[in-house]
Amino acid sequence: MPQISEKGNAIPASPIRKLVPFADAAKARGIKVYHLNIGQPDIETPPHAIQALREADIRVIEYTASGGNPGLKEKLARYYQNIGIDLTEKEILITSGGSEAILFAFLSTLNEGDEIIIPEPYYANYTTCATLAGVKVRTVTSVIENNFALPPVAEIEKLITPRTKGLVIINPNNPTGYLYSQTELEELANIVKKHDLHLYSDEVYREYCYDGALHYSVMNLKGIEQNVILFESMSKRYSACGIRIGAIVTRNRDVLATALKIAMSRLCPPALGQIVAEAALDTPETYFTEMNRTYRERRDFMVEALNRMPGVTCPTPRGAFYAIVRLPVDDADRFAQWLLEDFSYKNQTVMVAPASGFYGTLGRGKDEVRIAYVLNISDLKNAMEILSVALKEYPGAKQA
Repeated sequence: MPQISEKGNAIPASPIRKLVPFADAAKARGIKVYHLNIGQPDIETPPHAIQALREADIRVIEYTASGGNPGLKEKLARYYQNIGIDLTEKEILITSGGSEAILFAFLSTLNEGDEIIIPEPYYANYTTCATLAGVKVRTVTSVIENNFALPPVAEIEKLITPRTKGLVIINPNNPTGYLYSQTELEELANIVKKHDLHLYSDEVYREYCYDGALHYSVMNLKGIEQNVILFESMSKRYSACGIRIGAIVTRNRDVLATALKIAMSRLCPPALGQIVAEAALDTPETYFTEMNRTYRERRDFMVEALNRMPGVTCPTPRGAFYAIVRLPVDDADRFAQWLLEDFSYKNQTVMVAPASGFYGTLGRGKDEVRIAYVLNISDLKNAMEILSVALKEYPGAKQA
């Protein structure tokens, strides 16, 4: 048999998607599956964005510029200006989703064998992108007992070696929902400046901050302007995951020029997705106000329901629409598969994402899952009832 590459073997399956075959099989048996595993909002994409695609005068779907349509970049730059970040279109490169932005940035700034530091748990695609780039991920662990706050910066600095070239921050965090403060980010900036590191920042959930909390962007940190690389995505902001439009945003023109060379190899970002994205940037603030209210209501309902279940721990997320939940189970991966293979309640079940896939440290997250509160309250109510029953029936349940 021909061999599989070392990188191919090293890439883990997505904790969010790896159980899809079991979910599909459950649906084929007539079981209704409530998807708590994936951040797929059910809120409508702004109608004017879809209408822009319908009205586009297109006779040939052509290649676009490798770095993205100029009109989209100009409008995205104005979006940043409107939220207090001084940028121009020359500091933006459009990518095929946020994950491509991560990969292109890593390939542009890191060499094989370099190291990056990420607080865990973290979005699983960082592991994949780092593996493809030949980069080692070193982790500093955030824990559920203090709501996944950033560990002391002294712990982060201890991990820095001559091979360390960057820090990664996800703010608000996916999968924990933790919102990093300006003070925490300024402490990270001091380390970045001291060791001349890249600071990669994933801020795709910046619109979703709750309880009066305000988002602070790393683009406004002083003294490290050339070190900061921001990852952008239109998917969650405009409930338009399928358009696959993201961006690298940085004031470091050398990084952008290098990323553009890589972007040329994939030719261009999606032409039709860019039409939707450009129109979406005209979405009024009322859209986000209502969406924020909706997610806050869902969060409050879900967190309360989970914490009423014996042995379950769920901190209150302050941003995004995810929570890491500790369950009284022997193995969350086994439990998640059991939910789909062997369990149903009123001909229904739930799908969750095992949290082990969001950790870089082997053995971490074994009794935790990520839950996305992207379902309406009625569906969430059913899902919580199903989960509560499942925890009582699961053969590997721990005594609360």
